[in-house]
Amino acid sequence: MDDKFNMTYITLNGYVEVQKYRYLYFFSMITVYFLIICCNSTIVYLICVQKNLHEPMYIFIAALLINSIILSTAVYPKYLIDFLSERQIISYSACLLQFFVFYAIGSSEFLLLSAMAFDRYVSICKPLQYPTIMKRNTVCILLLFAWFVPACHIAIPAILSARSKLCNFSLRATFCNNTIYTLQCVSSRLISIYGVITLVDLALVPLLFIIFTYIKIFSVAYQSCKEVKKKAAETCLPHLLVLISYSCLCAYDISIARVESDIPKTARFIMMLQTVFYNPLLNPLIYGLKMKEISKHLKKMFIPAKTVLCIKPFH
Repeated sequence: MDDKFNMTYITLNGYVEVQKYRYLYFFSMITVYFLIICCNSTIVYLICVQKNLHEPMYIFIAALLINSIILSTAVYPKYLIDFLSERQIISYSACLLQFFVFYAIGSSEFLLLSAMAFDRYVSICKPLQYPTIMKRNTVCILLLFAWFVPACHIAIPAILSARSKLCNFSLRATFCNNTIYTLQCVSSRLISIYGVITLVDLALVPLLFIIFTYIKIFSVAYQSCKEVKKKAAETCLPHLLVLISYSCLCAYDISIARVESDIPKTARFIMMLQTVFYNPLLNPLIYGLKMKEISKHLKKMFIPAKTVLCIKPFH
């Protein structure tokens, strides 16, 4: 390998029998990618065009679904190229870009879920103050914070990794995640310490905030009337489902992806696919089916209204 940064290529060694199942993998993956783009884009489109969905909760949902589209686009096209290629390789510069997008977008999901939790907290626990707290400016600030802060955090380890000397040119992965640190000749203590700080800032703190707000929400709902309980269940349950599923996938990425363990290659391959398959496809299904207003508009879009034939009586 050439030591020059722009001439260094990494072999993605996490695939299982690509030569044997390349066309099955390709058509399966392109189908999933098509479904992800269509499902997420449809709900984002509805939120944009329907005026009654121009509320903070739905705007945050749209942002979450846009994240799913960006994250999938950072990974799936490369998958499709790899399945049809004889060698599964990626340039180190493209690898770092994929790493940056994957973790910047992934981290922003926790902050967006925190913004949703805050929105639900104000709506249910302080309904009279909701219009003054959740103004347009507040929503814009929360969105910028959810996207800008993770990007700044993840840019630092990406830049540090770009300057590190490589002694290994093979990843036990199908895309560039935390395993890129195993390529470096010397494990960077600075990157490790910064990684812990980033984990606390972008995952642990938002997660604790979400847990705290939902405890307050369910505490208030439990002591309130049936209508408030119903509202809490309808709007909070989808967010909790997304949070639980995403937290489980992140726990896998943090605990397993950076550990050189004896996990069978097939099991590792399946779990890596889960990290880029499960949430982008699950999110639109959860919000499309569980959120009453979105579900109502989806039914209008895809289920044509019944035409009633009127027959005038003869006089």
